[in-house]
Amino acid sequence: MASNNTFSLCSILVIVTLGVLVGFTGNSSAQLSTNFYSKSCPQVFDAVKSVVKSAVSKEKRMGASLLRLHFHDCFVNGCDGSLLLDDTSSFTGEKTALPNNNSLRGFEVVDKIKSQVEKACPGVVSCADILAIASRDSVQILGGPSWEVKLGRRDSKTASLSAANSGVLPPPTATLNELTTRFRAVGLSQRDLVALSGAHTIGQARCTTFRARIYNETNIDASFARTRQNTCPRTAGSGDDNLAPFDITTPNTFDTAYFKNLVNQKGLLHSDQILFNGGPTDSLVKSYSGSANTFNADFAKAMIKMGDNKPLTGSKGEIRLNCRKPN
Repeated sequence: MASNNTFSLCSILVIVTLGVLVGFTGNSSAQLSTNFYSKSCPQVFDAVKSVVKSAVSKEKRMGASLLRLHFHDCFVNGCDGSLLLDDTSSFTGEKTALPNNNSLRGFEVVDKIKSQVEKACPGVVSCADILAIASRDSVQILGGPSWEVKLGRRDSKTASLSAANSGVLPPPTATLNELTTRFRAVGLSQRDLVALSGAHTIGQARCTTFRARIYNETNIDASFARTRQNTCPRTAGSGDDNLAPFDITTPNTFDTAYFKNLVNQKGLLHSDQILFNGGPTDSLVKSYSGSANTFNADFAKAMIKMGDNKPLTGSKGEIRLNCRKPN
C-alpha cells in the first residue's frame, strides 16, 4: 500500500497454511465485542466521531487517510496500534517503512481523538480501537455504510520496521495473485480483497505510485491516461508527490464509482485495474459497480473481518496513554 490514501493494495512472507491462520485469527479475536466499552466508556463513540467529523469537514481527504491507517496497522502484526508509535531508542517504528514513508497521514487527528477520549475515560480505550472506530466514522461521514465495530483490542508496546517492509503490505504494482496471497495471509478472502479495494473510492495517490501505469500499460482509457499525465511527468523525480484522486468521478464520496471506473479501464493504480482485467474478480467488480447495497454490505463485513486480525486482548499489550509512545 504505497499509495497516498487507504491501503494500496513486496518480498518476504511468513508462509502459514490458511487453515491455521484463520483458526488463529478467530481464536485471538474471541474477546472482541461490540459492547466492550458499554460500561467502562460509553462516551467513546461520541468522542471519536466529533473529532473525525471536524477533521473531515476541514479536509475531505482526511477520511481516506484515517481509514488507511487502520488498514496499514492491521496488515502488520495485527490490529495493535503499532503503526502509531514513533521511533524510540529501543526500536524503529513503522512510519518510515517503504509503504508508509511520506505517505501515511492523519497522526495528528489520532492524537486529538485520543486526547478527547482520555478526557472522557482516562486509561480505558486503546489506540488500536480508536483507529477501528475512526475508520468506520470516516466511511460513514463520506456517504458509505456503517457497521458495529468490534472492540477490546490493546496496544502493542513495540513496532517493527522490518515487518512493515516485509511485503505484507501489497505495493501498487501487485498482481492479482500477489494481492490475493497477501490478503489471505491476514485471513481475508478474494471477495474481501475486492470489497476492501473499494476504499479507493476516496482518497488520493502520489504520481510515483501510478506513473508506470499511465505511461506503460495498455489496459487504460486513453483519455484518462492523458489527464493523469498532465500532472504526473514521465521522468522519475519530477512531480513525484503530485496527487491524483483514485476515483476521478466522485473523489470525496464513498460510493461505487471506483468499480464503474475499473469497468471503463480508469483504475489509477496497476493494483486497482488488475481487479478487472479478464480474471476471476471481474464478475465481482461488475456486481459492485451495479449495486451499492451489495458493495456496502461486503465492505462492512470485510472491515469487521480485517479488524479481527490478531488483536492483543486480555493482559497482552497495554492501553497507551499517548498513541505515539509506549507507557
